[in-house]
Order: sequence, then C-alpha cells, then structure tokens
Amino acid sequence: MTAAIEIRAVEKRFGNVSIIRDLNLSIEQGERHAIIGPNGAGKSTTFNLVSGHIRPTSGEIRLNGDVISGLRPFEINRRGLSRSFQVTNVFARMTVWENIRCAVLWATGHRYAFWKNVDDLPEVRRRTAEILESIHLTHRRDVPAGLLTYAEQRELEIGITIAGGADVIMLDEPTAGMSNMETDRAVTLIRRLTEGRTLVIVEHDMSVVFGLADRISVLVYGHIIASGTPEEIRNDPKVKEAYLGEEAH
Repeated sequence: MTAAIEIRAVEKRFGNVSIIRDLNLSIEQGERHAIIGPNGAGKSTTFNLVSGHIRPTSGEIRLNGDVISGLRPFEINRRGLSRSFQVTNVFARMTVWENIRCAVLWATGHRYAFWKNVDDLPEVRRRTAEILESIHLTHRRDVPAGLLTYAEQRELEIGITIAGGADVIMLDEPTAGMSNMETDRAVTLIRRLTEGRTLVIVEHDMSVVFGLADRISVLVYGHIIASGTPEEIRNDPKVKEAYLGEEAH
C-alpha cells in the first residue's frame, strides 16, 4: 500500500543552521501517528515542510505517492492534506457558522461571485450543519468565533480542518492549554472525526499521545531517533534517555 506521507532524506537549513537533518519517515494510510520530541526538536518545522509553508533545502516529500515538496500550501491542500496550527487560527469576527461555511465552500468548489447568495446553496448549508453538530457547536453557531472559549475555538479549528474532506489531517498541539476535562473531550472528538483518515499529530501531553496514536516517532535535533508502537517507544532506552525520562512510566 502507498504511504499517506513519505519523507525521504529531507533537510532544512536556515543559513548555516540545520534544523532538520536527514529526516526519513513513512506514515501509512489510515494510521494515527504522533511526532514527539523536546522543544526545538523541529516538530513544527516538519509540519511546515509537509504542508508547504516552507520548502526543504534538499530531499523529497510525497503525499499518497505524489511528490509535493515545493508545492504551495493551497496546492497541497487540494491534494487531500489539511492542517491546524499551534496558535488558534479562526476568523474571530465571523460567526462559528460562517467559519465552517467558508471551509465547506472551498471544498465543494464554490468561488467568490458577487451575484451568488451562499444561503441558496443547500449542499453547503447541509454540510456546514453536519460539521457543527459533529464538533458540538450547533448551539454556538451565531456567536463570533473570537468570543468562544479557548477550548471551543480549538474545536472549531478542528472542524475547519476536516471540513475540506481531506484524507490526511495534521494537528499541531491540539490540546495545548486545555484542562484535563477539555483534553479528554478533545481527544474523543479527534478520534471520532479522524476515523478512517490518516492523522498526524504533534503533542506534548504524553497521555494524549499514548492514548491516541497507533505509532509514534521521536524527533530529536531534527532527526528521527525511534519510530514504533506506543509500547515500543515507551520501553526504548534511547527514547527514555533523550526525551521521555520518567514520563515513560
């Protein structure tokens, strides 16, 4: 089976500083894969490379078998990859409904036209309503996104991420800043909404990582030092020494 994401010998340098060094990683279709590592390991840089926000200095990145390294973010998105960011990225002055509808409009092929009324598009209304229901924000549909709680904004962003129908979803620290109860709710939501899709997640909360991921890769100084099942990673001496330490227990 063709890998959903394949990273081959990728390097990324900023001037003389090498951030990503000989990065090799294969993520299978339908897999929930977590990338962990200490601060400054290159996790967000890896996300930015795969999603096209920065270009690799050398190496190759493939999405479902097709080379995407060098493509722009919207081109990669059209090929079936969608991502969220560490910092909540919603349209604060638009309502919850309008935020989701924007993503649905793009995914269904509608473009801006001043003579069209978006309220006259039944398939867009239906899909928007379905997503709002799935992220439990129907009761907040008419609230400006900037007035939502932090946890609700993260839920909205997950909804925007999956609204395009992408089969590869990348979430960058989706539970950061949440309480334990909010984290549990977010993990349940992520697990349900990404069923049957490929999920790549960067996360510092090890309870989230070990509870959600099928496989885990450990990134240290821009290089993968280990990749395996949660149990394999938990018991890997190199990982304990480099990163997990007592968290492995």
